[in-house]
Amino acid sequence: MTTLFVSDLHLDPARPAITTLFLDFLRDEAMRADALYVLGDLFEAWVGDDDPSEAGAEVAHGLRAVADAGVPVYFMRGNRDFLVGQAYARRAGMRILPDPAVVSLYGEPVLLMHGDLLCTDDTAYQAFRAQTRDPAWQQRFLDQPLQARLAFATQARQASMARQKEMLAGDRGAFETVTDVNPAAVEATLARFGVATLIHGHTHRPAIHTLQAGGGECRRVVLGDWYEQGSVLRVDAAGMTLDRL
Repeated sequence: MTTLFVSDLHLDPARPAITTLFLDFLRDEAMRADALYVLGDLFEAWVGDDDPSEAGAEVAHGLRAVADAGVPVYFMRGNRDFLVGQAYARRAGMRILPDPAVVSLYGEPVLLMHGDLLCTDDTAYQAFRAQTRDPAWQQRFLDQPLQARLAFATQARQASMARQKEMLAGDRGAFETVTDVNPAAVEATLARFGVATLIHGHTHRPAIHTLQAGGGECRRVVLGDWYEQGSVLRVDAAGMTLDRL
């Protein structure tokens, strides 16, 4: 049996083929798994559990079927869907994990994160993250009418795209540094939790890295995004593979 990890699907009505690919994945491989972990950014945007997205309804149904088949489904909020709440989690049959979280994986403690907390060089984003994770800010946002929240999400996505375009037009090396994890933050996090394996998404740079942290050799596994293809980490008692779908 295998435990499956995915992240950064960014499901959106504008990209229906990727939603179909994920639903097929849920109906097939996920049904036979030991567990399924979704480490954030399942959706391109989420403005509250009353979000009318058709993709949201289809995915809730698909995840619920996996959970009803006896496969535990775990979800960690990302930077695009940090407003996914317990109401949607109940619909989807999934348990929301804190970020970060340590889980036992075939006898080994493993640290799970979405990954954005490790991108400490992006100080503007970290300030935005701190603001939007504040419970008071979230409640004020959720108290707004649905159309106002949808408009805010559209504006935020446009601002994010404009910022990335501006950064790319400047120093490409600086862009790569700012949008990737900070090595010192990774090492400090591994040492703080006392684990040898970290699995995260967010950066869209799928790879399995080895590094030294906490006085020993560690692994940092980066999940891939689902923009042009699927990406899944398969873990069993014998090891792990990071594959494209």
